[in-house]
Amino acid sequence: DEVFEANRQRQYPRELMMSTVVELMMLVSLGLRPSLHAAARKMERLPVSLTALYDKVNRTEPAVLRALVQGSAARLAPVMEQIEGEASLAGWRLRILDGNHLPASQKRLAPLRDHRGAALPGHTLVVYDPDQGLVTDIVACEDAHESERIAAQTLVASAQAGELWLADSHFCTRALLQGWQQTGAAFIVREHGTHPRLVEQGSWQEAGRCETGVLSEQSIGIEGDGVLWRRIQLVLDEPTRDGLTQLNLWSNLPPEVTAEQIANLYRRRWRIEGLFGRLESVLHSEIRTLGHPRAALLGFATAVLAYNVLSLLKRCIEQAHREQAPELDVSTYHLAVDVVSDYKGMLIALPPSTWSSWSEAGPEQMADYLLRLARFVSPRS
Repeated sequence: DEVFEANRQRQYPRELMMSTVVELMMLVSLGLRPSLHAAARKMERLPVSLTALYDKVNRTEPAVLRALVQGSAARLAPVMEQIEGEASLAGWRLRILDGNHLPASQKRLAPLRDHRGAALPGHTLVVYDPDQGLVTDIVACEDAHESERIAAQTLVASAQAGELWLADSHFCTRALLQGWQQTGAAFIVREHGTHPRLVEQGSWQEAGRCETGVLSEQSIGIEGDGVLWRRIQLVLDEPTRDGLTQLNLWSNLPPEVTAEQIANLYRRRWRIEGLFGRLESVLHSEIRTLGHPRAALLGFATAVLAYNVLSLLKRCIEQAHREQAPELDVSTYHLAVDVVSDYKGMLIALPPSTWSSWSEAGPEQMADYLLRLARFVSPRS
């Protein structure tokens, strides 16, 4: 409710609070209710009519969704830092950038239901920290055809020094690369075929090899910048599924980070594809029964909130059993299934007041308690 009040533009709270909306959507994301309508009908004291509820959901502003996800990461990251983990590159915080397009649905817009092409509900740009397993930021776009490159400029503007951003060739533009450079952040971006235009290219130098092929490196410069970056060329031992035999990566990382490290780091970009798959299959991020673009984007953002919590629980269980099972990789799917199976009974047995004190708990206290609970979990399950 505080996030909503601080970030709303046209919406305002009356009888229905934003916390109630998110609670109902979370029940759908976790699979505890088949739809928002079913979740609302089961709620004992819904303060408004179903029509008013859907009006609120359909008008949820994208700025509120972004603030909810940012707040989720800000509160969970300090707890996550109390649990042992290994950084992908010492001294840098990884950020993977990619877009997620929700599927077309004939329920989106009534005037288009008789047409052959279904209406698209929008898309979301997602920033993912693979080391902590948290989604740190999003930008929700109502227009499904809005350029991801333009929307990404909002995320680049909030980048910070010490962050290392990974992105595919779609985001290899002068505005984005220079934006990261100016904020003090680093980047590893796959080269686009036509832009940005290079005005300076150094000679190629052999750079050894990595797990997937042979490496070489050169210095490059783009128009209007005056700063030299690095281009890493990877000649693959085996072609990709698309038949590619060579990849070119651009980076502004310092020379002490080797070409092999850069190539290996870029491979971690595919982890965000696994994130999107888990959001869809485990947390029902694509709720086809929601008929408005803003409602569909709210469903995706709520699934992200649930995913961040599950990521923290996953890390706690793995750490609690590290000595007995050093290779333990907890399944997000089965963790979510366990939550769903026990959630209803827990709410009956333990009233909301049981949890209120934990809202003010510090990161160390919260991490210690979660680790103690995690020791009672059977890794095999």
